[in-house]
Amino acid sequence: MKKSLIALAVLATSGAAMAQSSVTLYGWIDTYLANTTVDNGVTSTSTSSMNSGAINGNRWGLKGSEDLGGGLKANFQLEQGFNIDTGAAASALQFHRQAWVGLSGGFGAVKIGRVYTAYDDVNGFGKAVFDSAFGATVNVYKSGGYTPRIDNGFRYESPTMSGFDVALSANMSEGTATAVTAQAIKVAYSAGPLSAAFGYQTEGSGTTVADKKFTRLGAAYNMGALTVKGSLGQAANMGNVDGADASEYTIGADYSVSSAMTVSAGYAHSDDNAKAGDATRSGFAVGAKYTLSKRTFVYGGYNTATTEMAATPDAKTSMFAVGINHNF
Repeated sequence: MKKSLIALAVLATSGAAMAQSSVTLYGWIDTYLANTTVDNGVTSTSTSSMNSGAINGNRWGLKGSEDLGGGLKANFQLEQGFNIDTGAAASALQFHRQAWVGLSGGFGAVKIGRVYTAYDDVNGFGKAVFDSAFGATVNVYKSGGYTPRIDNGFRYESPTMSGFDVALSANMSEGTATAVTAQAIKVAYSAGPLSAAFGYQTEGSGTTVADKKFTRLGAAYNMGALTVKGSLGQAANMGNVDGADASEYTIGADYSVSSAMTVSAGYAHSDDNAKAGDATRSGFAVGAKYTLSKRTFVYGGYNTATTEMAATPDAKTSMFAVGINHNF
């Protein structure tokens, strides 16, 4: 009898706790077949391969929230990446994509741990062709060479006010001279057909001569079936070399052929200054996505990019890909 009462008490306590909190298992599985051609102006090679994550990085994770009352919640997220073509983990870290705990409420949200930088929110903004591995900016943009996640990090996300929201992120070196520290800000606006976002990130370590700096401004305008997109970017002190800079832009559009099918095309261009090698890169891409269900879609696309440098043969890279994406 005593054991039964104890068991009932445990169940009652567990039920009360579960009513106040929730945990979700989720994931994305994305695999594609690709044919990639690389031509350095002297030799040309073509490779066929199976790869992971053309549109969404493969991952599984756990996320949860506990209602603390008064509008305050405790939250966490643990996320690990993997390669669907081999089954191998994407990193030796247990949860290399995200691992954080924090609080949220009327003030916004605070996350502590391994978190995405605020600049990462803007990286894919304004990119056509689904911000994919066969997008126009691939092998063109240098402002995509930032550190997307930070260890020992802090991230703040504001509530949305009049269409605006802000995110801030920073991390600690913990006294290690070689540890990469990054500080970033994002300011975004979304109301009606217009959405836009600005991001800035600076990163370096105690051993670097010049901190890398990344700037991005992206926008999209929805006109119904057609959405026009574009972004401007700049990468400063590339390779931690003071004054080695690149300026770039991309334009493109998504068109909804039907409720299930979207086609997209984009163009990207980037220029390095003399200190960065005086290279000019340009790329074009086209792709399509067809939705099979709420959780599954198939896709395909083609991109090509050319790098021009003085007294050097043009280097060209192109890729054709078809794949499938499923989330749970």
